[in-house]
Amino acid sequence: MEKIYRLAKREDFNKVYRYGKSMANHQFVLYYLPQPKLEQFRLGVSVSKKVGNAVVRNRLRRMMKEIIRLKKENMTPHYDYILLARKPVVEMEYAEMEKSIWHVIRKASLLKRNDAIKK
Repeated sequence: MEKIYRLAKREDFNKVYRYGKSMANHQFVLYYLPQPKLEQFRLGVSVSKKVGNAVVRNRLRRMMKEIIRLKKENMTPHYDYILLARKPVVEMEYAEMEKSIWHVIRKASLLKRNDAIKK
């Protein structure tokens, strides 16, 4: 994920957690906060230690970022997003994970208009 699309600072994460809204399914929680000054969206990814060891968590983070990166044009700009993984994600294949991530984004009504993801 390119630098302009990254949400990296602790204060930015805290702001999204505190003032943002959230939407969830069984595998993921999506926090989002409008940022009108930004031209694009920023994404932060978080995987708790409860999910697995460092190897498992890093693999999940890479997969989650890649899923968003490949279809970033479908994301609504001017938002900060935090995508949190829950325990059931560990057993999922890439395709299932992709479907679940786009499900939670669609559920939060954050897909760009006129952009339908065909699944």
